Amino acid sequence: MMEILFLFTACFLHVSAEFTAVDLLNGEQITSYNGNNQTLIPKDWIKNITEETYWKSKTQDMQGNQETFTRKFTTVMESFNHSNEGHTLQRMYGCERDDDNTIRGYDVYGYDGEDFISLDLKTGTWTAASAKAVNIKHKWKSKEAKYQKNYLENECIEWLAKDRKVCPEASVFQKNSSSPEVVCHATGFFPKTVMITWQKDGEDVHEGVDLRETLPNQDGSFQKRSILTVSAEDLQKHTYTCVIQHSSLETDIIMPVRERPILRGRRLSRGRIGVIAAVAVVFVAIVAGIVVWKRYSSGFRNVPQNISSSGGALSSNNSV
Repeated sequence: MMEILFLFTACFLHVSAEFTAVDLLNGEQITSYNGNNQTLIPKDWIKNITEETYWKSKTQDMQGNQETFTRKFTTVMESFNHSNEGHTLQRMYGCERDDDNTIRGYDVYGYDGEDFISLDLKTGTWTAASAKAVNIKHKWKSKEAKYQKNYLENECIEWLAKDRKVCPEASVFQKNSSSPEVVCHATGFFPKTVMITWQKDGEDVHEGVDLRETLPNQDGSFQKRSILTVSAEDLQKHTYTCVIQHSSLETDIIMPVRERPILRGRRLSRGRIGVIAAVAVVFVAIVAGIVVWKRYSSGFRNVPQNISSSGGALSSNNSV
């Protein structure tokens, strides 16, 4: 599944609103935006595969989004006759594409930790989540809602289709000569989903297999390992192989277990792995103690008053 998520948060602390934003691609942060100095900071791995002019343009887009979002925040507080302190407006929007190519988009706002207003993609209109939001629903222009509907159903999805795949570097080795454990390790791959299995004389092996969690690398790629417990006698009598399947591979990587470590896949210089060119999404928590909203469970939550700046934007100038 591919997903891209944009999160905006504005908190009124003292006399002014502090704005932060963050972009997530498949649950991994790719950019952050600091509203205090109006700077957009992309992660190194995505910055290295994108033109510098792109980031200048997106910084300007985010500055416009900050202005629009803060203005909406003020309108909401005025409608509720709230003072300019201790209130929070949050926004989460993005799109996702499942493995079966099912596509979904969403745009949801939260106010003071509660679901507030959302975009109905079927009708292209705003839907109030509570009686308090009805007045705001009428104030927000239907033209903007239709623009956002078009963005989520077209441009956002187009970015997801442009993802770049990176194949894994794989190795098989024994921890030491006397150990009954054999390790199959894949690293440097993107996207995150990968399958590592074992075979004995061509038949799948399930017993004695310890499949570890997929972990992120510093460059934005991923790594995963599977450990097979097998006796030295069995290793001599039978042929054991590790099989790695990944969307970047035309054919599976199949590596036999030998006495000496073996490597397969591309050799990478440290810190240089091209990953995703997609701009792009969906669903997780905003970083640095700011938010957050869980689409499938509890809704928006209250935001701590002592926030720190982090955020982002890879969207088009999307200020709805």
